[in-house]
Amino acid sequence: MSTANAYLTVAGLGVDVVYKDIKNLHISVYPPVGRVRVAAPERTDEDTIRLAVVQRLPWIKRQREQLQQADRQSTREMLSGETHYVWGQRYQLDVSRTSGHYGVEAKGKTLWVITPEGTDSDSRRATLDRWYRRELKAAVPDLLAKWQPIVGVKADNIVVRRMKTKWGTCIAHSRTIWLNPELAKKNPRCLEYIVVHELTHLLERGHGERFVALMDKFLPDWRLRRDELNEAPLAQESWT
Repeated sequence: MSTANAYLTVAGLGVDVVYKDIKNLHISVYPPVGRVRVAAPERTDEDTIRLAVVQRLPWIKRQREQLQQADRQSTREMLSGETHYVWGQRYQLDVSRTSGHYGVEAKGKTLWVITPEGTDSDSRRATLDRWYRRELKAAVPDLLAKWQPIVGVKADNIVVRRMKTKWGTCIAHSRTIWLNPELAKKNPRCLEYIVVHELTHLLERGHGERFVALMDKFLPDWRLRRDELNEAPLAQESWT
């Protein structure tokens, strides 16, 4: 079976298109952020694909809403024994250590969230969230130093901001890149993909053929990294 890939934007949605040796067109919505993929018969024209997506928009939106609702329900209670992820590695949470200061340590297979005695789960969660943000911010400068010369652009500002449906986004007019702190839970390869993706948007705003060609040039395995990111464990996603 031969395959080819393309990327379309339909009604504001990014749509992955995979051409296959099949008879019928299929539309799927994948966790965790509701990625839309169309498997289409070879030689299907773009207008046909766009029309199919538009016709299924109500269903697609329902699927995306259900995924986001599932993410909200999976919020961790911040109790010892829970599974949490740091840079793609699985850790067991331990909140038994107390201190006059707030802190987080990842040692062995244990993720220690250290807080003053009597701290509630919301404060523990906020402590861990701040730590994830610091981890992400610390990882970004080296990636920018590597990739800005390759892509040939410079981002003027990097913002770590929680987003409900995006891992990252690019504000082209201010040359600002936003990164979701959830990326600190994923394999570092995924953060690198997002950084390259958003830097490339400083050259090409859309997701058309030029964008895909640039991504193929800069990061040939970007599709694998994208899929790795979108199929990563959902154990502690919280898009609040």
